[in-house]
Order: sequence, then C-alpha cells, then structure tokens
Amino acid sequence: MFDPIHYGHLRPALEILQTLALDHVRFVPCADPPHRPAPATPAALRAALVAAAIADQPGFVLDERELHRPGPSYTVDTLHDLRREFSATPLCLLLGMDAFLGLPRWHRWEQLLELAHVVVMHRPGSAVPAEGALAALLAARRVGEAARLAELPAGNIYLQAVTQLEISSTAVRAACAAGRSPRYLLPDAAWQLIQQHDLYGAQHVEV
Repeated sequence: MFDPIHYGHLRPALEILQTLALDHVRFVPCADPPHRPAPATPAALRAALVAAAIADQPGFVLDERELHRPGPSYTVDTLHDLRREFSATPLCLLLGMDAFLGLPRWHRWEQLLELAHVVVMHRPGSAVPAEGALAALLAARRVGEAARLAELPAGNIYLQAVTQLEISSTAVRAACAAGRSPRYLLPDAAWQLIQQHDLYGAQHVEV
C-alpha cells in the first residue's frame, strides 16, 4: 500500500532491478486493498509519496492504474492490464516472502503465473515452504537462474536473496504519532511531503 513508502521497500527493489537487469521496476500503490482495512491516507497522497521517494532513481516508475480503477485493487487485474500493454514481454511480479506465503488467499491467485513470473525477495538463508500448495507450486515452477525469466513471458518462480531492512510503514507512522522523527527510515523527499501534508501526526514531531 506504501503508507508510507520507505527504504524497506526501496532497497530490495533496487537490488532486484540491478541483479535481474530489469528494464524498470513499477511501484503500484493500492487504492482499495481487498485483504485489509483501507488506509487513512488518501490514495493520491500515497502515490505522491512514492513519486517523491523514487524521483531520482533511474528505472523506478510510479504506476497509478489501481488508483483509477473502481472496486478492490486485485493484483491479478493489474497484471491483466500490464499483459495487454506489454504483449509478450516477460513480466515479473515482485513479492516479499511473507506475501508469497499468503498467496493462496489472493483473489484468483492461480492465474498470476499465467500473466507474469513471480520473483520472491527473501532474507538470505530463509526457509521456503516444504509442504502444501506453495511447495508443490515451487517444485513445478521454480527456476534456479534469473536468466530463465527472459525465456518466457510468464510462468516461472525465482527466489532472490535481498537486503531486508527491519523497517515497516507501521513503524514510520508510529514514530510520527509519538513525536519522533522517521528520518533515515525513508527518503527525505517523502518525509518532507509527510510534514507538508501533516500526515501520521507529523505536526507533533520535533525536527
């Protein structure tokens, strides 16, 4: 949801961009999350925070399509849109390990691999599912080399170890609400925008 975006989102995305030699990484703010309460921060402001945070990074792109689509923001619908736009170009859906473990609860999750590859960003040495639907999916679709993702438009799963920073949007919001600066947890440009719009209780923070 990026409420707000922070370095815990940005650093792994940069590593994936460079390691997999992707053309770009798209950041897609969720307008109406189907599996959690709607964020208090308006979608347009969350998108503006993303835009501010990634403005100086080549290869990072803000994609606002979910903000303009009515109804719940289902990832499968976004991938359908992207597939129509990019035709046979390989697409990668980037997920953290926690999100991947929850994949069977996603709307029409079985269709995701028809539309894109799934790249799971995980902590070095972290365990992968050993049983159940995800274990079977990994056994059938996992590839061991990133280069394999360029061979087909979709259908594979690749696990990539990344630097995972112990930062969360919840912690950023809590710091602001408690009157503590969240600086160095997120880009200064995003923090300045939070202050400008008085988000998360930022008016109480002593800078």
